[in-house]
Amino acid sequence: MSGMGILFVLTAPSGAGKSSVARRVIERVAGLQFSVSYTTRAPRADERGGQHYHFVDRERFERMRQGGEFLEWAMVHGNLYGTELAATRRVLATGSDLLLDIDIEGARQVRCGPIDAVSLMILPPDFAALRARLSERGSEDEPERVLRLARSREEVEGFAEFSYLVVNQELETAVESVRAIVLAERRRTARCAAEARRILATFPN
Repeated sequence: MSGMGILFVLTAPSGAGKSSVARRVIERVAGLQFSVSYTTRAPRADERGGQHYHFVDRERFERMRQGGEFLEWAMVHGNLYGTELAATRRVLATGSDLLLDIDIEGARQVRCGPIDAVSLMILPPDFAALRARLSERGSEDEPERVLRLARSREEVEGFAEFSYLVVNQELETAVESVRAIVLAERRRTARCAAEARRILATFPN
């Protein structure tokens, strides 16, 4: 297999469950790491700095952005989010695969960026389910929840831009679908050509 890791980009409209899917996939796939993004938003009650996000102030984020330090960055509902380019390259250079859990605008930037990526979109089964899940998680106030729901149709309309689509109707099924995609991408012929040539060299002419 290739010595470079694979960059997987997981995105979804707010409330579709991509972060829940991402956490479980990381737990079940050896050699797959979670990319910790930078953000200017405040941590939620269950979040820890350096584990879920690097929480920074806007001044530091802007310095990094102006210095070209981000692979992608976006403003989402008034807060800035970004993925550090150098850190991404370091992980991939070790041969480990990396999973980015980012918004759709950020995913579009990655696809146009300097690192090849496999893009996946998580979809809710329908709008009613998305609205219910966003309400149940209770991490946003009502105005922000309304804003996220209003944006969701535009986000889902971009589904054709992504390599894979996974409908999160039942969490375990969605997790297994993403896990299968990761494993299949690792066995693409282009990534396994060196291994195949090594095996071929053991055969007599």
